[in-house]
Amino acid sequence: MSRSRLVPGAEVVAVPGRGLAVRTPEGEFLGVRTTGADENVLLTRLTGATTGPLGAELDRVVRAFEEAGYVAPDRPDAQWPAARRDIRILGDPVLTEPLAAQLTALGARPRTTGTAPASDASPVSVADLLDGDPAAVVWCLDGSVPDGLWDAADSLPSHGVAWLRCHREGWQAYVEPVAAAPGDVTAAHVRSRRLAATPAHRELAAYWSGPRTAGAPVRLTPPAATLLAALLADELGRWATGAPDPVGLPARRRLRRVDLRTLTVTEHPVLPVPEVAPMPRTDG
Repeated sequence: MSRSRLVPGAEVVAVPGRGLAVRTPEGEFLGVRTTGADENVLLTRLTGATTGPLGAELDRVVRAFEEAGYVAPDRPDAQWPAARRDIRILGDPVLTEPLAAQLTALGARPRTTGTAPASDASPVSVADLLDGDPAAVVWCLDGSVPDGLWDAADSLPSHGVAWLRCHREGWQAYVEPVAAAPGDVTAAHVRSRRLAATPAHRELAAYWSGPRTAGAPVRLTPPAATLLAALLADELGRWATGAPDPVGLPARRRLRRVDLRTLTVTEHPVLPVPEVAPMPRTDG
């Protein structure tokens, strides 16, 4: 058998009097029935310290680890492809600056433009968004999305450019799924799905369109801004390298909601909204 290793987050521990157990990436413990297999040899094989043929019983146990998804293929870590390295970032510096730093550390080449606050942001044409031939465009707002702001950007996937965004509504922030191809979830789709999912759709629509009376302004703390930047960088990294989705919802169909008071992240499924057939025209 080829050299194998445990996937990130999976660990094997020796439990006194009970043999081996696996701590899964989800934090659960599962017992390992090794029967007559040598546990020390098994551990060295799972950590990649030994190679070569195995006995029938050890082969069975290692194969069980592989089938359960706890052993990763022996391949180098995915690198950020050069063709997807140029990333254009727009929005509020409180979010764009930590995002640019994280993307640079991952091997991307971010370019930050447009630093107007969310309240002053204005729509940008597709031609302006495509300036510099970016592989992806990210727009980060420390506030709600003004009507029409992202309409042009929603067409970026049809130009072969990935499109990712986040925004804040009070103490809640939303990281929308990356749209990289026609048929992916756009900002308009997310709005439509959110309106359809709440009985307070009239109130939510009024909140988006304004005007509003607000209390003291919500300030993004450095930990909250860093978390949002990390979620965005993770989405972009998976798109760029083709890394598999984590357990749970597919990245292209996942809306993340962040409670900025507790830094709790919840995931919600979101699907594209089909085009509505036009009403037939009538004469007269």
